[in-house]
Amino acid sequence: MAKQKQSKAGSLRIIAGNWRGRQLTFPDVEGLRPTGDRVRETLFNWLQPVLGFSRCLDCFAGSGALGFEAASRGAAEVVMVEADQQAFNTLKENKTALQAEQCDLIHAKVEAYLDRIDKKFDVVFLDPPYQHDLWSEVAAMLTEKELLNAGARIYLEYPRRQPQPALPESWHCLREKRAGDVKYALFEFQAGTADG
Repeated sequence: MAKQKQSKAGSLRIIAGNWRGRQLTFPDVEGLRPTGDRVRETLFNWLQPVLGFSRCLDCFAGSGALGFEAASRGAAEVVMVEADQQAFNTLKENKTALQAEQCDLIHAKVEAYLDRIDKKFDVVFLDPPYQHDLWSEVAAMLTEKELLNAGARIYLEYPRRQPQPALPESWHCLREKRAGDVKYALFEFQAGTADG
C-alpha cells in the first residue's frame, strides 16, 4: 500500500474577475476534488452581492479554485488553509503566479487553525475531503468560537447520496442544488440564534 504513485498535475481556470481565464495547476492528492466550473459559476453568482471587500476563509483550500476565484472577484482578504504539503506548495506557486497579495496561505489542519485565531469572516468555503467527514466539526467550531460575522455566507459541498451534515441552528439555508454526484448549498449565519 505504501507504493509511491507518480504525481500528475491537473489544471483549472479562473472563471471571472481580475484573473479571468488564468490557469491554476493542482497536484494529484487523495481527496482533492476541485469544484467544477458549472458549480463555481452558480456559487459565485449567489455570492456576488456580498463578495466585494469581504474577508473569506477557504477551510480546505486544495486546488485553490474557490479561494482564488473569490480573490479574483473582489474579496479583500482570502485565508486559504491546507494541510497537505504538496497541495500547499502548489497553492504557493499559484499565488506567486497570480501576484495574489490578498491571499494568505496557511499550512495547517483547519481545526488547529480555527482553534488559535481571533478574526471573523464574511464568506466561508467548507468543502473537506469526503473521507475525513469534517463538515459538522468545523461548522461547530466556526460558530462556537464566534468566527462568523452576522450575515456571513457559508458554502457547503458534500456527496449527493449522503444526508446533509449536522449543522448549527444559526445556519439558515438560502440555496441548494445538485450537480452530478455532488450536493452544494449556501447558508447564512444568523447571529443570536440559539446554538447551545
